[in-house]
Amino acid sequence: MGNRRTYGPNREDPVRGYADTAMEFPRLLALLLIVLEWTRPGLPSPLRPICDLRVLNHFIKEARDAEVAMKSCREGCSLSESVTVPQTRVDFDVWEKKNALEKAQEVQCGLWLLQQALSLLRTSVTNTALHSHIDNSIRNLLSINAVLRSLNIQEYTPPVSAAGLEGTWSVSSATDLLQVHVNFLRGKVRLLLLDAQACQQDVS
Repeated sequence: MGNRRTYGPNREDPVRGYADTAMEFPRLLALLLIVLEWTRPGLPSPLRPICDLRVLNHFIKEARDAEVAMKSCREGCSLSESVTVPQTRVDFDVWEKKNALEKAQEVQCGLWLLQQALSLLRTSVTNTALHSHIDNSIRNLLSINAVLRSLNIQEYTPPVSAAGLEGTWSVSSATDLLQVHVNFLRGKVRLLLLDAQACQQDVS
C-alpha cells in the first residue's frame, strides 16, 4: 500500500516543474542581463542595450504555444467580452516614414493593449490548463517592456482607456486575440528592435 503514493497522480509534477523552469529561462535571461549591465562598473551608461533577438524569438514561440493550446480547447476557454487589440498588418512604406519615437509609441501602445486583453482573458478562462500559457504571455510582455527600456526608449504612459486609439480593432474570440499576440510580436515588435538606434550603435 505504501507504493500507491509513489505512483499516484503526483508523479507528473517533476516533469511539469521542469517544463515551467524551461519556459522561465528566457524571461530570467532578459532580466539577468539588465541587472548585470546595471551593476557592471566602468560603463558610461548604467544600462547596456539588449539586442539579442533570441529572447524575443522564444517569447514568440511561447505565444504560438498558447495559440495552439487555445485552438485545442473545447470548454472554459472563451472571452467574456470583446477587447481592443493593435493592428498587426505592417505597411512598410508608412512604417519607414515614421520616426523612432512614433514607432516606439505604436509598439508600446500595442503591448499595453495586449496586456490588458490577456489579463481579461485570464479572468475569463476557466480551463486551468490554459492559465499557465496566459500567465507566461503576460509576463513576457512585461519582459519586452524591460528590453525596450534597455534600448533607451522612453517609458510609455498608457491612456485612461483604449477608446478612440488609432491603429486598433476589436476581437471577441480568445483564438483571435492570441493570433494577434503572435503576429504583433513577429511584426512590429521585431521591426522596432531591429531598427533600434541603440542596437545599431552596439553593433558598430
